Amino acid sequence: MTRPEPWDETWEHIAVSRMDAVVEVRLNRPTARNALSSALMTELTDVARRLHRRTDVQVVILSGSDTYFSAGADLGGMDERRRPTLLETRESVMVGPDMCEAWEAIEAVTIAAIEGFCIGGGSALAVACDFRIMAEDSYMRLPEVPLGINMSWRSLPRITALVGPARAKRYVIFGEATDAATCLAWGMADEACPKGEAMTTARDWARRLCALPPIPVRMSKEAINAAANVTHHATTFMDRDQYLLTSRSHDFQEGVKAFFEKRPPQFEGD
Repeated sequence: MTRPEPWDETWEHIAVSRMDAVVEVRLNRPTARNALSSALMTELTDVARRLHRRTDVQVVILSGSDTYFSAGADLGGMDERRRPTLLETRESVMVGPDMCEAWEAIEAVTIAAIEGFCIGGGSALAVACDFRIMAEDSYMRLPEVPLGINMSWRSLPRITALVGPARAKRYVIFGEATDAATCLAWGMADEACPKGEAMTTARDWARRLCALPPIPVRMSKEAINAAANVTHHATTFMDRDQYLLTSRSHDFQEGVKAFFEKRPPQFEGD
């Protein structure tokens, strides 16, 4: 049985539409501010893999809501009813990296249109796209290190390739909100636009891209990614194991508890 086209299918956590050679994928989990649950990430991975080599698609635009992109990984979705084995957990934590890899592998040009906050895994997903359009009042932030865990999802090489090592350390380690103007100056954003105009601007980029010859565009994207990503796997293949180590620390438990209790954490290096 033939599966329906992604834009004709009914999705639970995303909305997909198409206009000519441009496909738009919108995160659609408003009750959780587009927090990246396993179900949402699975849908994002599925749609990316189905768009992977579509010759009739030239641009894919990824967006959130009009006021936020994503609140990041769904901390509230942790299920403590059954403790999985370490082997099961090691497999399950690949859902985020697999999602980012699937989006990076799309042959069409990908654009993230960002309004409001883009946090944690949302930032990892955005930097897996080719371009990022940010509204002037939007920001990106990685809270992982201040929470007591490493930033994984194989995103550190992508961030470093965009902004350089010193700025990558600043962005990742401090976990502070980085506004659109700073992201633009650093090279993590490609255009800053007025509030509410991220999708309009992304669609303008898509129009310009669709006017270009598609074969050299795809060839250029593939060649540039190959040059930029040549050591990515070698430097990140263990980041899920680093996550498994840090996520079992007392510091991570304290970081998450303090986050929900809205108080400063007390870390002990344990």
